[in-house]
Amino acid sequence: MTAELYWQGMAPLIVFTGATSRTTRERMPRGEAEHYRERAIELGVPSDAILVEPRARNTGENIRFSRALLEEHGVPVSSVPLVSKPYEERRAYATARKLWPDVEFVNASGPMTLADYIDSIGDARLVVDMLVGALQRLLIYPAQGFVISQEVPQDVRDAYERLCAQGVTSRLVPDAA
Repeated sequence: MTAELYWQGMAPLIVFTGATSRTTRERMPRGEAEHYRERAIELGVPSDAILVEPRARNTGENIRFSRALLEEHGVPVSSVPLVSKPYEERRAYATARKLWPDVEFVNASGPMTLADYIDSIGDARLVVDMLVGALQRLLIYPAQGFVISQEVPQDVRDAYERLCAQGVTSRLVPDAA
């Protein structure tokens, strides 16, 4: 998706950000940002159109460290297409708006069905756990000052509560569970 944005002229400079996570450390041992950079170059994106931020371990760090990297390189920023996992779009947007309010952010993730995402991870239960954890963060992080508040429909909140009650909790923030 990121290479497509580059070729369409929507992202003349790409920042890949991220270390490894529990989900990616096996497939991306050198870090998410480095692996994504390599893939973009394979797809023809010139290396001088790419910046790499390899330290971020969460969404807030992705935004803060990328902002600092762009400032360090003297890159003025007014708008940013955010590319993330589809289930992380709302939190990525909410985090970016909180931490960098003077920039316009647009979610630009590629379309992916739930079945395709489960296939890419290889573990349906893990994916459901990740979805529940992502929703929990949307619910609790505004009060902690990490993200802007977003409305979450009651039927989604109800499904979240049912899943938590059934033990789908491995990706919850422990102190808030």
